Amino acid sequence: MASIQPAEPWLLENGTVKRLTKETRHGHGHSRTAHNKSSSSLRRKSNMTLVSKVPCATIRNFLANLQEVILGTKLAILFIAIPLAIAAKYLGFARPWVFSLSLLGLMPLAERVSFLTEQLSYYTGATVGGLLNATCGNATELIIAIFALMENKVDVVKYSLLGSILSNLLLVLGTSLLCGGIANVSVEQKFDRKQADVNIALLLLGLLCHLLPLMYRYASLETPLATAAATLNLSRASCIVMLVAYLAYLVFQLFTHRHIFESQEDEDGMGASEEETPVIGFWSGLIWLIGMTAVISLLSEYLVDTIEEASTSWGISVSFISIILLPIVGNAAEHAGAVIFAFKNKLDITLGVALGSATQISVFVVPMSVIVAWIVGIKMDLDFNLLETGSLALTIIATAFTLQDGTSHYLKGVVLLLCYFIIGASFFVSVSPIAPGDDVVTMGLESSNQKIFRV
Repeated sequence: MASIQPAEPWLLENGTVKRLTKETRHGHGHSRTAHNKSSSSLRRKSNMTLVSKVPCATIRNFLANLQEVILGTKLAILFIAIPLAIAAKYLGFARPWVFSLSLLGLMPLAERVSFLTEQLSYYTGATVGGLLNATCGNATELIIAIFALMENKVDVVKYSLLGSILSNLLLVLGTSLLCGGIANVSVEQKFDRKQADVNIALLLLGLLCHLLPLMYRYASLETPLATAAATLNLSRASCIVMLVAYLAYLVFQLFTHRHIFESQEDEDGMGASEEETPVIGFWSGLIWLIGMTAVISLLSEYLVDTIEEASTSWGISVSFISIILLPIVGNAAEHAGAVIFAFKNKLDITLGVALGSATQISVFVVPMSVIVAWIVGIKMDLDFNLLETGSLALTIIATAFTLQDGTSHYLKGVVLLLCYFIIGASFFVSVSPIAPGDDVVTMGLESSNQKIFRV
């Protein structure tokens, strides 16, 4: 029986030990993106000494994969929330408990999906791996959006996706610039503006596609029904345009200008071989990825089912929960990785995570949600209302001005964080739309355009 030497690169596949040659590691031209390196900052090295002593090859392979996938993250303790959420659901616990446990359970799952897509990219090559990473990078948001659409909760979809963009641009980037600026206060922090410029341009395109339906609704002189139909058609056309832009972005990122997006390796070169060595096999990784996605789907369904009850129980509006709480908890692993690299004065990786995630949500997840809603017969448009769209516009403008000179210091982080706090405060005090059966009062601002609010 082959023995496992922990000091050597190795791979367990089908119960056998396969050593990795230099060609195996680099034959596919694998390159590490900012998302890959950010996620790796939360990983924990696995000690395979005990696993290597298991005589049965099948059990040894299973235990090795279990240790790498479940225990290979610093967030492993949160996996206990997953069975607790399922138990709370079926034992009839209060629905806010189901919501809270599901939210906690999603934290390690999002980080593990990033880990598994990176593992698969070692076997599929850089291009397919990049596509996998781009598709699965925001899998949690997309799955939550789809389940909310299935229950016709369009507002939850809009709020959660908007919140993901705001949290990436203001909370994650602001915290990273603040912490990085304080940790490197005696050093001028610099970053490559090329990647930031590309992402800002795409974010501005997405903002334009959000603004036009809103402006059309206010400018239209047609009947409300005709205006709603035209707004919906304009939104769907805009989504097709955004998806075309996203495809162009993928070609730009993966083929023609890969060098702009490839994260820089450590200057001392230490740990490169460890980072570039897969630790699980292709089929094992694929099965784990499918399983993790299924669990994310289950917890996302629980979240969508219980969000109104959690809102009522906590006395917080659904908009605040969806825009502020969901993105903070759901992307906590990615956020922590971005801050860690800012501490190390590697702002290119931090910007790749924060801006890359915001761009993917803006020009991929949002239009995909509208297209999916179109397919299933639900009328979802890009009119996110004045407060939401205005917050998005000012956020993108503030971020663009913050990154315009290619340097950073802690004051820029302070400004972005304060922008996030005041936007969060505006949604905290905002009044939720009425739910059926609630006591209501009408505020007749205009006789032809009355709005109903929860009291």
